Amino acid sequence: MTSHPQRQAIVTGGAGDIGGAISSTLSAAGYVTTILDMLDDDAGQKRAAELAREAPVHYRRADTTSPLDIESVLTDMPRVDLAVLCAGTVRAQPFLDIDIDDWHRQLEINLTGAFVAAQAAARRMVTDQIAGQLLFISSWVASRPWPEITAYSASKAGMDQLMRQAALELAPHGIRANAVAPGIVMAGLAKVQFETEPQYAARASASIPLGSPQTAQQIADAVGFLASPAAASMTGSVLLIDGGCTLGTTS
Repeated sequence: MTSHPQRQAIVTGGAGDIGGAISSTLSAAGYVTTILDMLDDDAGQKRAAELAREAPVHYRRADTTSPLDIESVLTDMPRVDLAVLCAGTVRAQPFLDIDIDDWHRQLEINLTGAFVAAQAAARRMVTDQIAGQLLFISSWVASRPWPEITAYSASKAGMDQLMRQAALELAPHGIRANAVAPGIVMAGLAKVQFETEPQYAARASASIPLGSPQTAQQIADAVGFLASPAAASMTGSVLLIDGGCTLGTTS
């Protein structure tokens, strides 16, 4: 009987709330998962151990905007079947007050970082002749404006088109690319705002037709679906998991 090599995944931003839920879900599905983040090694290894379920979760400190960092991680892996591009940052600022350095930082991390990691992973898949997948963590604001996050929204709109370009050009290699677009998730910065800014919490809650913010696990479940054989014919798709945010409200 021929043994099949264990599937390998990388998750950028994998130590965060959403990235961690994704990594744990992939581990439960049998992926040996390497999380990439900017924690020091001890904290990163501890976080990886917390996320491991069925298959191992490893940690590597890496700047996703650095091709050298990404190449170093991928070179040490036996293969790459799945790359989840989750690393991101946001800073809320009114349009008229956006600082150019903040603009550059959000575009660099959210869009350029996703490109760097996706391209490197795809090159490795092509070299190894693996029909893998790139999964981008986008956002509902890629297609609908939300006050005071112009740079973030623009970066996510760019990410959606980056995904489609990759899907088209990599299809002859059997490599797929898709995106998950969360809505307002009770995680990361949004969680802090919900807990400390009553005005934000009221506005955000009123913008969710289903009535409540999403959990990181609900986003991870969507990634788990796209990473499973059930989604084998999907490429170039943005899977909205947004509680209806993009629908608007009736009031």
